[in-house]
Amino acid sequence: MISLHTTRVRRRRLGVAAAAAGLFAALLTASPAAATPDPGDAPLKRGSVTTSQQAEARAAIRGGDIPGVDEIVHSSNIKHLTSVPKGALKGTNTDLAFQGKYAYVGNYDGFVIYDISNPKKPKTVSEVLCPGAQNDISVSGNLLFLSTDSSRSDDSCSSTTQPATEKSSWEGMKIFDISDKRHPRYIKSVETACGSHTHTLVPDGKKKNIYIYVSSYSPNETFPDCQPPHDGISIIKVPVKKPQKARVVDFPVLFPDGGNPGAPENPGVSKTTGCHDITVLPSKDLAAGACMGDGILFSIKNPERPKIIDRVQDNVNFAFWHSATFNQGADKVVFTDELGGGGAATCNEEIGPKRGADGIYDIVGKGDQRKLVFRSYFKIDRHQADVEVCVAHNGSIIPVKGRDLMVQAWYQGGISVWDFTNSAKPKEIAFFERGPVTLDQVTTAGPWSAYYYNGHIYSSDIAKGFDVLKLNDRRTDPADRVKLDRLNVQTQPDYFAR
Repeated sequence: MISLHTTRVRRRRLGVAAAAAGLFAALLTASPAAATPDPGDAPLKRGSVTTSQQAEARAAIRGGDIPGVDEIVHSSNIKHLTSVPKGALKGTNTDLAFQGKYAYVGNYDGFVIYDISNPKKPKTVSEVLCPGAQNDISVSGNLLFLSTDSSRSDDSCSSTTQPATEKSSWEGMKIFDISDKRHPRYIKSVETACGSHTHTLVPDGKKKNIYIYVSSYSPNETFPDCQPPHDGISIIKVPVKKPQKARVVDFPVLFPDGGNPGAPENPGVSKTTGCHDITVLPSKDLAAGACMGDGILFSIKNPERPKIIDRVQDNVNFAFWHSATFNQGADKVVFTDELGGGGAATCNEEIGPKRGADGIYDIVGKGDQRKLVFRSYFKIDRHQADVEVCVAHNGSIIPVKGRDLMVQAWYQGGISVWDFTNSAKPKEIAFFERGPVTLDQVTTAGPWSAYYYNGHIYSSDIAKGFDVLKLNDRRTDPADRVKLDRLNVQTQPDYFAR
């Protein structure tokens, strides 16, 4: 039985040592069937912990410094409405997308469609078995897009793991027809260099085509389809009326100088060999890229020819530029740092408040002369146990005029709602989290994504399933009046132009 404590704050003195893990469609009810989730795609990382670390965690639980195993705590202005456990797909839950009354949840084994017309009682509509990490997900009209960033034997939903050193291996983008939500139909694949770790939908303005910016990285001379240098992104063009004709139309080079060299020149910083994630703001023809060792701002006025406006590095506190979020006014960008690669305990006293944090940048100037200017860091100050993988991860804007508010996932650090209206002095205003999954080993768990959509916060929990929360706060309540008909967070809408 899970107990519940509601608290505005909890004591924050835990955490003095880094974790030992190291800082770093086949529909189940329709054809084609016979796919089995492949153990080779299971990303859950586990590491050993010392007896002293276990003892420290147990003492912290007794003292109220951290929640107990699987115990839920939250601030008084958040209510946990429900949690839907995983169904047939037992792999890692990943990203989220929304469309009308439906939520789509990526999973390393495929994806799930939920009916969220009653947020207190989401209903599973369908579960699609299609293994291939990490299954980053987006939707547009009757099309669903799924990223595959693990080397597979072929492009089918019954593929198995196959080494990237083999030329016949496949990675890239899968496209499904979701006009029948109960029976999604796999219709097209597009292979991309180094696979597709994440992707971003870019509308062309005329509604004839959808462009997909595919982010991937880590080339290797032994990989026939992922050769260095890999200093750009793949662009896929999808004709809306003929998605079967989708194809790669370009691979623009974003880092002609090769990007951040990483170590040994910049110790502890990832070498740039592509991008991890890109967020676009179509209403402003802008995009922000989180690209391993670099953060970039670029124009997408011509979506097939993105143009770099500015580029920044943080070789002191950032290890891996993971994702980006614009504020509504397009004069700020929040970049996240995935310190430890999503496999280490980084929310503790030893790591501190600046490493593994969000970096807040103001956008100053006009046109192609705009610059990214660093203002501050934001990181949750609720220290986690050394058995809890905690990292800055996916979040979205909470649309309130005159304020810059964001909800964000932090793996086992839980969910944080924070205000960066003053970009030099960000502050947390609400939180939700569960206690450790176990005290016996370092485990990757907790919210992968936490997004605000039509009055509620929806969270994709890596290990637990699908959570729905309600935020009740005078600072965020006006957002309840903003209603969207769809949301792919990496394609940021103009919330108030409707």
